[in-house]
Amino acid sequence: MSVLLLFTDSAKIFVKAGDGGNGIVSFHREKYVAAGGPDGGDGGRGGNVVFIVDEGLRTLIDFKYKRKYMAESGENGGAGNCSGKSGRDLVIKVPPGTIIKDENTSHILADMTKSSQQVILAKGGKGGAGNQHFATSTRQVPSFAKNGDAGEEFSVILELKLLADVGLVGFPNAGKSTILSNSSAAKPKIADYPFTTLEPNLGVVNLEGITSFIIADIPGLIEGAHEGVGLGHEFLKHIERTKLLVHVVDVAAVDGREPLKDFEVINNELKQYNPKLAERMQVVAANKVDLPRGKENLPEFTNTLEKDGYKVFPISAATGSGMRELMLYAAEMLSKLPDTFITDDIEEEAVYVAADEEPFNIRKEGKNYIVEGNWVRKIVGSTNFGIFESSQYFQRAIRTKGIVDALEKMGINEGDTVKMYDFEFEYQR
Repeated sequence: MSVLLLFTDSAKIFVKAGDGGNGIVSFHREKYVAAGGPDGGDGGRGGNVVFIVDEGLRTLIDFKYKRKYMAESGENGGAGNCSGKSGRDLVIKVPPGTIIKDENTSHILADMTKSSQQVILAKGGKGGAGNQHFATSTRQVPSFAKNGDAGEEFSVILELKLLADVGLVGFPNAGKSTILSNSSAAKPKIADYPFTTLEPNLGVVNLEGITSFIIADIPGLIEGAHEGVGLGHEFLKHIERTKLLVHVVDVAAVDGREPLKDFEVINNELKQYNPKLAERMQVVAANKVDLPRGKENLPEFTNTLEKDGYKVFPISAATGSGMRELMLYAAEMLSKLPDTFITDDIEEEAVYVAADEEPFNIRKEGKNYIVEGNWVRKIVGSTNFGIFESSQYFQRAIRTKGIVDALEKMGINEGDTVKMYDFEFEYQR
């Protein structure tokens, strides 16, 4: 039996993969060998940031206290063609049902649903090349190496959506919590006032000799929930994962509302929030038939909904009447219904695949040309401008990459300043 006692359903964290280690400049040294060749080793790869599903977790509460996660960087290369050690991956465990979104775009990066599912969210930087790689027939003593690439980094939003087979929906005080407590070992808070349930509760329904399934008591919905009224947004999203909805209606109209109107209002809220939810299979639990008004309203309520194709079960959550029949039918339907996935159900939240990044961008500020981009940052960081060979390599690299042509198309003149992060120079044709 599983009960959700403390529910923390969203968190913002920062993740950074490890930087690649730097390649080094080194030359072979051996007794009786006057001038050995270059033997600078490569830097190690930076560690990845890996998310993995842990079925033992139920909330995101730990992410409220730790918000920065950084993988280990790779070690620098060594002499004698020795490569640096790669950084260790950082493994972050999340509960099943966690969705990981890019903070800036809101695109889904990962939908963590399956046991032990893994995803590399941020890739470690590639190690830099040692000077052994820059030896040519005309440059036999290369005195420069390359720095490692920076690891990927970004802020992400973690959202937890309950992984339940059956979701109980309906107005506050319709009897959902009582159904949960009487059909499973869950012990939700029950009282006679609106919004008793402020946190979704989970329970396991065990039908001995038949099957078991997870049922969730979704907090009571009201009119306007799809717009966030009554914390609607906080809880409507948890229904998206369920395969079957049990729509609980107070047919005794204890709170003075009309049962058929209640049914219509809740379904409209589901449709407004996500049209796919309105298409999800529903079973109707006509609750409180043990009360006089419940018995009186039941025939009209049942006939109206059954004409629209709904299966109606008259029950009394308080006495347990009709509960076994309802749960047996739910189990039968679950064996026939397909699994639900967030990324399949919501087109605008399709899994995001990052496009190839532009190697550079240029903007003009007065007579200054600012050249930026990850590639630019890497080439500047890996160049020793005090060494002639390294400076020549830099000039060839930016020309090959198209930066010089782009500057000339923008109208750069001799004497204008080009800034590339911490490095700047006057442009000369």
